[in-house]
Amino acid sequence: MFTTKQLVAVLLSLLVVGSLAGVAAAQQGPAAGGTVVVGEGETVDGDLEAVGGTVVIAGTVTGDVSATAGTVLLTETGTVDGNLDGVAGSATLEGTVGGDVSLAGGAVFVRDTADIGGSLDAAGGTVQLDGAVAGNVRVGADEFAVGPTARVGGSLEYDATTATVDSAAVVDGGVRQVDDLVVASPVVAGAPFQFGQFEAPVIPGWVVSGYWLLANFVLGAIIVLVAPDFARRVTGLGTKKAVRSGGVGLLAIVAIPIVLLLLLLTIVGIPLSLAGGVGFVLALWVAGIYGALVLGTWLLSLADYDNRWAALFSGLFVLAVLDFVPLGGILEFVVLLVGLGAFALALRGESADDGDEGVSAPGEGPQEGSPMA
Repeated sequence: MFTTKQLVAVLLSLLVVGSLAGVAAAQQGPAAGGTVVVGEGETVDGDLEAVGGTVVIAGTVTGDVSATAGTVLLTETGTVDGNLDGVAGSATLEGTVGGDVSLAGGAVFVRDTADIGGSLDAAGGTVQLDGAVAGNVRVGADEFAVGPTARVGGSLEYDATTATVDSAAVVDGGVRQVDDLVVASPVVAGAPFQFGQFEAPVIPGWVVSGYWLLANFVLGAIIVLVAPDFARRVTGLGTKKAVRSGGVGLLAIVAIPIVLLLLLLTIVGIPLSLAGGVGFVLALWVAGIYGALVLGTWLLSLADYDNRWAALFSGLFVLAVLDFVPLGGILEFVVLLVGLGAFALALRGESADDGDEGVSAPGEGPQEGSPMA
């Protein structure tokens, strides 16, 4: 049986692996993860392309930085020798940038400790300039403010609904309001954008799919290694009792959210509802991995071949490809239902050999135990 302790170990291991992957990736050029960090005292030689929920640069990047994230932060100790391009919900600059800066976000803050060696182009709902910019500044914003500590070596042009420029601020090239201001587009070099019409660059679907393929394979490997007998049981149920597993999965995916919602309506049940919601999301993730394992096992059985790692990877790969196929989402949902149902049945102690074998997947699939051989 797959015990509660083993399940917790799997989930904690996944969280640790995911966090480390996000941090370590920042030292290798292209980076993707929940949090991408260049720590204080660390140096990234060359360019850094970062995609994550949060991108933090507290160390040194000797080349250019291109960041797409919920939050982008260049701390006081952070240094970018080249250019900095970013698209973020919130972007804050406190450190030093040797080249030009192009930022677009819900809020853009250039703090008083920031020092930009080139020009600054920024677009956002709110833009606050308090630091030093050696070149020109062009800003498009709903609210734009220039603080008393701001120093601009060139001109300052802006297009804003409301704008305030402190009298103590120094702008050598003068300040000018410009309607329909066009500034340089961050991330996509050489492609200008107009304030009010800017669209953030879209991360290619294959990048996202590739990242999740790797993350899911890591989780699947942990699952198989930590509890091989349980994984064997789930796979057997999914292949030999596909219809029953799918039915149980459909029931669970409908009933559990209803139960959690009812708990949320009671004061005593609120903590249980919130904890249960998190647990259910994690269970769906794990069930999706089991579904991929079931799918891969069935596909390999068509070629009369058994290998648990090949089954895991092939199942995940097929699901990744389905992201780009019309109606592929429906097939992915079916695989999730089968994985969730088989997972639930296995937790109850049921196995593929208990009672009627039900309706098998096409080709009948391998016998229970074969995928782990």
